[in-house]
Amino acid sequence: MMPASSLPRLVAIGSGKGGVGKTWLAITLAHALARAGRRVLLFDADLGLANVDIQLGLVPPHDLAAVTSGAVPMARAVCSHRGGFDIVAGRSGAGVLATLDAPALAGLLDQLRDLSAEYDCTILDLGAGLDRAVRRMARFADTLLVVATEEPTSLTDAYAVLKLHAQDGGRDARVVVNQASNAGAGGRTYATLARACATFLGRTPPLAGIVRRDERVRDAIRRQELLLVRHPTSTAAADVEALAASVGVGAPSLV
Repeated sequence: MMPASSLPRLVAIGSGKGGVGKTWLAITLAHALARAGRRVLLFDADLGLANVDIQLGLVPPHDLAAVTSGAVPMARAVCSHRGGFDIVAGRSGAGVLATLDAPALAGLLDQLRDLSAEYDCTILDLGAGLDRAVRRMARFADTLLVVATEEPTSLTDAYAVLKLHAQDGGRDARVVVNQASNAGAGGRTYATLARACATFLGRTPPLAGIVRRDERVRDAIRRQELLLVRHPTSTAAADVEALAASVGVGAPSLV
């Protein structure tokens, strides 16, 4: 077992394309870690199309737009969720967030680094795609979880994310196969991506976990409820809890 000091504290969740369940996975992983006794911050880093608050039915008093404008410090934008984790919400459609210049983005990450020191783990829900801000935030994290599905376009885009992350000097990158037909199909999807990485990048990102397709996920999202509360015995719930154990974060806070 790795010592707590070497376990990831900042975990970014990204994908090359939308529609792979990235935000849902970030929310559910944050909840699973909180249930395991970790103090967790979920940071909506999708700077242009944020929707953590929408999926959870939240109306936060402050969001990242207020932080970047200087109206409030990031610590004041934190809101607590009844699931046991804290959230810094983005603002959907706020184009100014998606076009932050390098100094403004650096300042945002400085605030996030300071805030993250108060938590066992911070989950960053990155925007889909490969733009400068997404790549910078991925590199900021200790671990990048790249979400892919069985769709060929998703695999192509996941490979692009892994390639650019390696070029950027990013640290630990792992793969999560989401919406898998079954565990075997998820394993084959990962194997296809791993072969491409081994052949063209000279490295093979490890498999962090497989989350099987489960219609109860759709039900929980539609009702703006946490899957581990609404359907705690579902297959997807079990898979995310296994993912939380696999990823591992620093030891739970004693206070």
